[in-house]
Amino acid sequence: MVLFFIFAITYTSLSAIQVNVKDSNGNNLDLVMVTIKAEKPQVPPRDDHGYPPEGLTFFITPEVTMFTNPNGKVDIPFPYAPQVTIRLRKIGYKDINVRPHSNVSSVSFRMEKVTDLNYLVGQYPSNSWVAALEFGEDKELRKTYLEQCGFCHQQGSFFMRRAFSEGDWEEIINRMMGYGARPHGKAKKKLPGILSNAYVDLLKHPERVKPGRTWGKELYGAVIREWPMGDSFSQMHDLLFHKKTGLVYVGDNIQDRLWEINPNTGKTVVYKVPKLPEDELGGLLPGRLRSFQKHETYVGLHSLAESPVDGNIFITPSLQRRITEFDPVSKKFKNHLFKDGLYPHTIRIDGEDRVWFTLALSNQVGMFNRKDQSFHTYDLPARTKKESFSLWISGFIIKLMNWGFPMHLLPVDERVSGMPLPYGIDVAPNGTVWFTRLHADTIGKIDPKNDSFQLIPTPFQGPRRLRVDRDNNVWISVFPEGSIAKYTPEDGKFKLYPLPTAVDGVETPYSLNVDRKSNLVWVTGTSSDNLMAMDIKTETWKVYPMSRKVTFTRDIEFSPDGKVYSSNGAFPSWHIEDGQPTLMEVTQAK
Repeated sequence: MVLFFIFAITYTSLSAIQVNVKDSNGNNLDLVMVTIKAEKPQVPPRDDHGYPPEGLTFFITPEVTMFTNPNGKVDIPFPYAPQVTIRLRKIGYKDINVRPHSNVSSVSFRMEKVTDLNYLVGQYPSNSWVAALEFGEDKELRKTYLEQCGFCHQQGSFFMRRAFSEGDWEEIINRMMGYGARPHGKAKKKLPGILSNAYVDLLKHPERVKPGRTWGKELYGAVIREWPMGDSFSQMHDLLFHKKTGLVYVGDNIQDRLWEINPNTGKTVVYKVPKLPEDELGGLLPGRLRSFQKHETYVGLHSLAESPVDGNIFITPSLQRRITEFDPVSKKFKNHLFKDGLYPHTIRIDGEDRVWFTLALSNQVGMFNRKDQSFHTYDLPARTKKESFSLWISGFIIKLMNWGFPMHLLPVDERVSGMPLPYGIDVAPNGTVWFTRLHADTIGKIDPKNDSFQLIPTPFQGPRRLRVDRDNNVWISVFPEGSIAKYTPEDGKFKLYPLPTAVDGVETPYSLNVDRKSNLVWVTGTSSDNLMAMDIKTETWKVYPMSRKVTFTRDIEFSPDGKVYSSNGAFPSWHIEDGQPTLMEVTQAK
């Protein structure tokens, strides 16, 4: 069957393009993902090591994605350019790409079904592939694989769907351990052979790869906009919707740049997070990124939070011992240095304007009191005497890494002793501070009134990030188990919610956030290229697919009117379908 498309001749308004889609038999085709981009988007100068010069005002042309209705039609507002590119995508059908195309009032397409099985399963997301891999009798190895090999990028993406040898996999795992992965000794020994055999076998039997979740009717009328940022060497990590200004801030963790974007106009300014004269390339962990091809990582911009008092933004520079403050009015940075702790990670601010953050590599939680400019550190207990010793000598281990010692030669047990990894953190409406310890399978809470804390074991593996809802219940992303969990402090009970995008339990929710106003929990589907939302009252789900394969979303933010924001933070970003990180905005249908 020959594909064809029919053009409407009349060029009218730039306000909207009506797209009509049928299958090859002339039947209306609904839930087709239609993505429109400017043929010639606005491109800023890239004079600063390939990035826009600091402080320069420029504009990013957004991309717009919508889905056809049951009549096979969709009207896409695109007042940004007279010439566009159009891509149509629907699982089970061949993509259509048209460029350039006049921004005309109407255009029609017919899509052809996929008949080649290998082509078809190539359309399926990462978690479909991992779910089909044969791990043998040791099912726990799959969770270790997801937890330790999937925290920066997807597993099962098209980069992984290869017949790598056992030696290739061993080299890959050793390299990832240099970046910070900590698979235990048994997994490190077994995984190369298992993965080599499993992928070779799966490539011979593609019928075992099952599709992900079918796109649903919640997509009728939904609008997804994206603003391309950085390049394939960027890592767009956490982001912040600034409530006082309506601007969105996104941190490039690898290039130490803070992107400021106005989602109403596309107006953008990039600020370089300042380094101190004594800062080394790579920060306090210069050995970690020594082999990475291009980076300007002196501070390691990681997480962001907005002060409820003056709107200043506080940033965790993960590779330094400090908290950085950014004034969104004066555009000035200010550093607050501390002496105790290592790897400031996730950051939140309470109603008293106290800045709370996890210290991932020193097993601590930190607090910066803005009123008296003082730091307070909470030392969390080690799980064993062995872990106490490992934490005590952690400074020496870091020196070994910085000297170039191969990290894969250090022993790691199944409890990842020496690295409990305090990770996510949030402040409840009642003022309680909650946090997770990813490798220790615990959550914890701090009462700021008396500085007491409590650790609570989780009945699941890998609690990653958490948020607290308006009723003070704690929601947790269960990273290697394809679920989220609710912890109710009143009765001390956990409840698990399997994710609708999971395939045979495989999904990796890196983070979540609670829109307290609408009472929705939004979750990142980093193995399925989705964002998803659960209504807390009805426990029903909606799923929003992103336009790029290999979308690894790091965090979620909301605007006051209910728009949802995330960023594609795959590391490395060349894993993304076109190597382009983006800021993403989801507007639900009314």
